[in-house]
Amino acid sequence: MSVIQMRRTHSGGDRRVSPVFLGIAAVMVVSGWAVWSGFASDRGFAVFLFVVSGWVVSLCLHEYAHARTALHSGDTSITEKGYLTLNPLKYTHALLSIVLPVLFLLMGGIGLPGGAVFIERGRIRGRIRHSLVSAAGPLVNALFAVLLMLPFALGTAGGWPLEFQYALAFLAMLQVTAALLNFLPVPGLDGYGVIEPWLSYEVKRQVAPFAPFGLLAVFGVLYIHSVNTRFFELIYTIVGWFGVDRYSVANGDFLFRFWQR
Repeated sequence: MSVIQMRRTHSGGDRRVSPVFLGIAAVMVVSGWAVWSGFASDRGFAVFLFVVSGWVVSLCLHEYAHARTALHSGDTSITEKGYLTLNPLKYTHALLSIVLPVLFLLMGGIGLPGGAVFIERGRIRGRIRHSLVSAAGPLVNALFAVLLMLPFALGTAGGWPLEFQYALAFLAMLQVTAALLNFLPVPGLDGYGVIEPWLSYEVKRQVAPFAPFGLLAVFGVLYIHSVNTRFFELIYTIVGWFGVDRYSVANGDFLFRFWQR
């Protein structure tokens, strides 16, 4: 086999969907079916599995969107790093990308964004492309949220099992929070990545040291009661546009926390 053929084979392998991701997606489907059918003896645990696996699937898609956009913007190293396989274990910061967001979810029912894939920004030309690479991730969360809420908006979810409606509403709420929080212009988050290419060198130099703490700072601010209340009022307003009421979200959160009952 020639060197060119070997490279093509390796590149193709790095684009195939990872069994790890397929396994997570399978957990989401099976647990969703268990909630729908009532097959699980404890629907709370089934809702827990459905929401967590659905949340991790969305995190993988979020990072995939960053990687795919970067690839088409000039960073061909993305393929070699395995980011196009949707395998969360390939991420540069698996702790930030998966573990911390899931931990935040368990602690406060908040869809906080995670860390990111490593993109070689020097390979990307043009400020618009840099902004699009950063925006791609949270846009996926927004799209995922719309898809989850579409049955409510169309009125088709009304005949579905209540527990499944509640689980879907809670997962949709998490996607909305992730999209909004990720679009905040805070160093370390995608929102800042969108505007960073348009800032002066001096501003970027002064802001850079704060980037590692942006995510934790957002989490800390959200624990301020007044901020938390206003934030979730905004979230409930947005999901309400799609026919998802706060009662359904609250019940989904209640079922999700099966260990507290």
